[in-house]
Amino acid sequence: MYKGFQGKFIGWGIASLVMGLVLGGVIGSFTNMVFGGLLTIGTIIGGLYFTSLQQKKGLHNKTRNQGVFLHPTDLK
Repeated sequence: MYKGFQGKFIGWGIASLVMGLVLGGVIGSFTNMVFGGLLTIGTIIGGLYFTSLQQKKGLHNKTRNQGVFLHPTDLK
């Protein structure tokens, strides 16, 4: 566990940090440094938020059906 992330989500968090830095640096060098900085911050925050949402769903993707389910009975 590191900073609230567990298992594979630690890698996802690190990947979002690296992706934000690289993407912001490249865009900042080609366009405007302010835009690149804002893109860096937005990408990092968005990636970490997405990672935390996925972690709340669980380690494995599970189907979570919501509603009321009635099982048929075999009364003949």
